[in-house]
This record gives sequence, structure tokens and C-alpha cells, in this order.
Amino acid sequence: MQRLTITALLVLLLCASHAQTTTYSNPVIDNSLPDPTVVKAPDGYFYLYATENIRNVPIYRSQNLVDWRYMGTAFTNATRPTMVPKGNIWAPDINIIDDRYVMYYSKSTWGGEWECGIGVATAEHPTGPFTDVGKLFISSEIGVQNSIDPFYIEDEGNKYLFWGSFRGIYAIQLSDDGLSVKPGAEKVQIAGTLTEGTYICKHDGYYYLFGSAGTCCDGLNSTYRVVVARSEHLLGPYVNKTGRPAIDNNFMLLLQKNNKVVGPGHNSEIVQDDAGQYWMLYHGYEAADPDGGRKVYLDQVTWGSDGWPLIRNRVPSATAPAPLFGEAASIDVERSPSNVQHVYNLCGQQLPSTATAHGLVIKQLADGTRVTVNIER
Repeated sequence: MQRLTITALLVLLLCASHAQTTTYSNPVIDNSLPDPTVVKAPDGYFYLYATENIRNVPIYRSQNLVDWRYMGTAFTNATRPTMVPKGNIWAPDINIIDDRYVMYYSKSTWGGEWECGIGVATAEHPTGPFTDVGKLFISSEIGVQNSIDPFYIEDEGNKYLFWGSFRGIYAIQLSDDGLSVKPGAEKVQIAGTLTEGTYICKHDGYYYLFGSAGTCCDGLNSTYRVVVARSEHLLGPYVNKTGRPAIDNNFMLLLQKNNKVVGPGHNSEIVQDDAGQYWMLYHGYEAADPDGGRKVYLDQVTWGSDGWPLIRNRVPSATAPAPLFGEAASIDVERSPSNVQHVYNLCGQQLPSTATAHGLVIKQLADGTRVTVNIER
């Protein structure tokens, strides 16, 4: 009994000492950083970029998706893009292409829907300096009103750019280096006028088209929300859960406001932690601090039995189990008995069955019994 009590005390102390890493609270960045985009670099850090509420495109860095540090800006006043001279840089999209950092960006002014456009810049390092390559196209040149919100994706050896904001979502093939439109390429309409902030994730044979619907920027009156459709092919046709076409504005709701967060939307790329769990960053207004602007929130994305993505209760979380990195993702399923039903870390956080690492874990057997086991390599 005494040994059990000491073991329980040690577990409680361990949980307390690691409280910062086992749970997190939203927002994960308490600054206005609209339209976040994120990439994981070879140095192991995640780098986040956002619309320039901080002039010249702010850059933040994190090892765990929860604790973020400001690293500076992608541009300076001297190096910022010159296209749309009076415009601001909106909704960047960061990628690693051919071992360099490639940022697609929008440049626009409010109401300038035929004068705005999309450009591209490159850097050798995630913190820059970024060198502007120049414009890809202006709305009036490409024939798409409100040509903002770029998203880059590679598929079957080809490079594509998706873009658009409430005037239709479009795609076009890019050159081999991704720095210009491929000669002769024609734009293709992908979705209707419901959304902006396109992101596409391929999962289990389907392409999932994420977008944000509603008003983004009206404080507590914002109606922004994240919706999703899917297709068997990158260029569509995309449909909602009942098979109705996205080009007719049919999507499935993924994330909406609650009493703590208003206008959640314009999600980043979906990224994975070391345990294989999926995570999505997005912006929203904190209901208790709407003048603080569009802060950065984090939530886990799971996949239902029908394949569609899910966020718990379809609303932003206040607190939740944190992403798992390093030894926190600790289970070796090859060393687990066949009657293990669930596995948890010492603080009771359930681990996915695909995680591999080592250390102390709690195994729940099929009969409900829980045992603490040290997994060694």
C-alpha cells in the first residue's frame, strides 16, 4: 500500500511539473495575426507567417505549436513587394519548394477587387530575408475579381496555385519552379462564391477543400466559420457530405463561433505532431478582448469513420491536451500485448495507437485494468 501511495504521488508530481506541456490554453498567440500559414522546417521548428497587422509580414517560431516566439518580419520597408503600391500584404502562404522557402502573398486594398493580385517571394532560410520575385497576376489580368488568398499544392509532379475570395475559387498550373504561371495554362473554377482562404489536404485518397465563409473582420459581429468539401481529384468536382457540389456553394461545417471565440477561420495548413495527430491553426476574435484583433488558435483535427475531418464540438477549445512531441509521444505498439485497449501518458492523456517512442505509459487492458509500464528500446 505504501509503495502504491508513493508511486501515485510521484505520478501526480510529474503531471504537475509538466502541466505546461500536457495541456494548452487558447489563444496560443495573444496578438493579432490574421490568416496564419505554417511550415515545419528541417531544423525541427514550426514557422508561422500572417497578414501584416505587423507590417512586412510577421514571423513566429515554435517547437510544439503552443509556445511561440516572435522572430521578426519577412520583409523590410525597403524590400517589401512593390506591386499594388498602396496595398497591404494579406494571407501569405509559405512552402518549401526545391529546398528554398517560397511565399505566395496577396497585395490589396479594401475595395480594390480588380486592382489586387498575387505575388511570390523566396528565401534561403525560414526567417528570411525574403526577396520579392514579383507578381503572378492581377485580378484584371487573370479575369478573376478579388484575386487574393493564394494556396500552393503539388500533385502528381505538377505545381498548382489556388486562390479567390467570395468571387469564386480558382486554380491554375504553375511553372516547374513555382515562380510563375505555366505558359498556356488556363484557370479552372473549383468552388462557388461562399468561401475564401482555401486550403487543400489529401487524406486517405480524398482531397479535402477547406475554406472560410462569412465576414472575417467585424469584431464581435463577424460570422466567419470554416467549412469543407472533398473530391477524388485535386481539380474537382468537390462535394459536401451529401454529395451536393461545392461549385454551387455546398460545404460541410467544420468550425464555428462559441461564447469565447467569434469568427474562427482562415485556417493554416494542417500539420502533425510526433504522435501522428493532426492540428490546425486559425484566427479568431477573443470575445473578452475583441479590440485585440484576430488572435491565433489551435485545435486538433480528427477523421471520422466516414473519412471527413472533425473538430471537437465544431467550436474552438478553451483548454485541451497539447500536441505530443519527443518522449511525450511514448508507446511502442510492437511491445504492447494484444489485449491493450488504450494507452495514456502519465497525466492521463490518451495516445494514438500509431505512436512510437519509449518511456513510462499507462496501458488500459480490455477488462478495464490499468497498468503502468516502462517501454524500453
